Amino acid sequence: MYTGETKILKLKNLRPQDYANYSCIASVRSVCNIPDKMVSFKLTNRTASPSIKLLVEDPIVVNPGETITLVCVTTGGEPAPSLTWVRSVGNLPEKAVLNSGTLTIPSINSEDAGTYSCVANNNVGNPAKKSTSIIVRALKKGRYWITPDPYHKDDNIQIGREVKISCQVEAIPSEELTFSWFKNGRPLRSSERMVITQTDPDVSPGTTNLDIIDLKFTDFGTYTCVASLKGGGVPDISNDVNISSSTVPPNLTVPNGKNEMVAREGDTIELQCQVSGKPKPIIMWSRFDKEVPMPDGSMQMESYDGILRIVNVSREMTGRYRCQTSQYNGFNVKPRETTVELIVQYPPAVEPSFQEIRQGLGTTVTMRCRVLRAFPTRVLMYEWRLGSKLLEKGQFDSQDYTELTVNIHARENYGTYNCSIINEAGSGRCSFLVTGKAYPPEFYYDTYNPLWQSKASVYSYSLQWTQMNPDAVDRILAYRLGLKQAGQQRWWETEISVDGPIKKGELITNNLTKLVKPEPYEIRLTPINRFGEGDSAIRIIKYSAPINPHLREFHCGFEDGNMCLFTQDETDIFDWTKQSASTRDTRYTPNTGPTTDAGGSKQGFYMYIETSRPRLEGEKARLFSPVFNIAQKNPYGSSNTAYCFSFFYHMYGRHIGSLNIFLRLKGQTSTEIEIWSASGNKGEQWHQARINIHPTASFQIIFEGVRGPGIEGDIAIDDVSIIEGECTKVDQPVTSPPSGVKVSGTILHIWLYPVFLFLSFLSHQR
Repeated sequence: MYTGETKILKLKNLRPQDYANYSCIASVRSVCNIPDKMVSFKLTNRTASPSIKLLVEDPIVVNPGETITLVCVTTGGEPAPSLTWVRSVGNLPEKAVLNSGTLTIPSINSEDAGTYSCVANNNVGNPAKKSTSIIVRALKKGRYWITPDPYHKDDNIQIGREVKISCQVEAIPSEELTFSWFKNGRPLRSSERMVITQTDPDVSPGTTNLDIIDLKFTDFGTYTCVASLKGGGVPDISNDVNISSSTVPPNLTVPNGKNEMVAREGDTIELQCQVSGKPKPIIMWSRFDKEVPMPDGSMQMESYDGILRIVNVSREMTGRYRCQTSQYNGFNVKPRETTVELIVQYPPAVEPSFQEIRQGLGTTVTMRCRVLRAFPTRVLMYEWRLGSKLLEKGQFDSQDYTELTVNIHARENYGTYNCSIINEAGSGRCSFLVTGKAYPPEFYYDTYNPLWQSKASVYSYSLQWTQMNPDAVDRILAYRLGLKQAGQQRWWETEISVDGPIKKGELITNNLTKLVKPEPYEIRLTPINRFGEGDSAIRIIKYSAPINPHLREFHCGFEDGNMCLFTQDETDIFDWTKQSASTRDTRYTPNTGPTTDAGGSKQGFYMYIETSRPRLEGEKARLFSPVFNIAQKNPYGSSNTAYCFSFFYHMYGRHIGSLNIFLRLKGQTSTEIEIWSASGNKGEQWHQARINIHPTASFQIIFEGVRGPGIEGDIAIDDVSIIEGECTKVDQPVTSPPSGVKVSGTILHIWLYPVFLFLSFLSHQR
């Protein structure tokens, strides 16, 4: 994946001849035919970075519903800068209209408030930026509270004592907030007995107080505080507070003494606290455990009617809830509180939810269904059924599981067994599929394949597999083999009979003949016993170029369309690229890579690693040769045949990383052995490497290119050959050989005796 990148051209000691047209070309080499991108720039003696000016005030204070226009103009810059507007947090409002340096926002509201910036850019120096803030005037959340005489420990208001009424409103901007007080609709002015304080420094901003000194009977009535913003444009907020002999502090209870609520998971429930007194305050709900959040994720929820409504209640919501009177819209006294216990019932959670059991006839199977958690747990019933037929039912005692044992003596005993565990809230179910069908076969991937035929157009393949858990069910009688060309729809099927029981780990072989070169095929193998077909296994077999059985040699110059069946490693970071000098992009990274193939031809092909960005230092590209099969001289031992492996390599550039060569031996587990390595700049020429190898099993050659510290690090390979017999001249491997690899002089010998050769021989005797 290619990512954005910035290139900078710096001109020092600017001269008159430097005034010219400059172009920056972005090129992505050999990637999906992406076209080049070019940006042109004209440098003159008038070229200058941008400057701008805002034709607006800062801040801009507006009423909701108004339309505002922000204007930004350029005051300098060559070439002419482009102008745009951005918002400090989030995107511009969808309704906003942007026309170059002019931004219009119609019907503005509180959500549109924030900081807006005009940005000018002409690709010279840094962009210019100027900002202004939009403040949308608003009044929110009017509340009040009554404070009885603070000098007496009495929550009631009484004649002859002081009482204070407080009123609070959130205002934007706060400095424009004003309050007015009224009694029974008539304006009030501050006096010796009616003291009005516009702002109270002891409480939060936006609060006004009315202190009634020496309360008299004639002071009873309705007091109203009205909050306004200077200049209007925003509706006022008012609070009415009634002061009379019936004004009493709150009292909190639970209706009908129901301090416990039982619900089932998924229900919608209401927890209720009943408040008396006049006026009735807001009720605050919270968890009794202060660290546990409420169902909506907050730590506290408000309720004006004392009811807490919870939708889709879950087991995590079980616990005690506290309801508490707040000072808001009521008395500013010690809060009254009580608690309600919520009990959430939920059906049993059980294991296993599903389990497949494969058994042969004449065997016994025991199934166990375990309860993990449930509420309530005091009444747990269980029922075992096969289909709709009830087999067993009962009640749990002290154990947390129930078991059912079944003798598989007939086909009717196979099927799906369900165990339902039930409580008042519902049921949980364990399901057991008891079947007699066979497990799938497991393919043996590392056989000597293909088996080459003398005909040029076809090949054979030695397909080998083992059977998973052959003793778990009845004996396998045959296999159904399906074969089709990869990508086609039609399957060709045949049946392979099996004589006698199959042992665990036994290797079974079947030769597939008349396969068309070089097509890959999809193989489907299905075991069959007297209960029918078991599980199928599918694999893809691929044609791989052999060592010529007559000449005993392999040559590859990467000239053909399929690259001699070399393949890319699907797990590495990037890939090798096929290239020739004649097709190479003229805008390639200079000072690295070959200018011809190893034979000196500009039309010849080679493979190379492209180290330009986005490649990073240390990233690897791995190229796999075909699988080469060796002729076995002794089925019980190994072949001592030597092969001369040679190739040409080109490592030119000041950022060259490493080229590593591995030999992968194909066995029950594949083994990779490093046999050659080179690092660093080797000059602008091709070099040849020759290594003797003595593989004892089918093998592959792996070319691993490692990206160096920069873009001048292309590594190329060409003219790979493997010839039977030792090299007349060899190169000493760079790395020390691992255990199991013997080096004699300058020749690398590999002595391995894998057990699978012996097993393969035995399987051919079946």
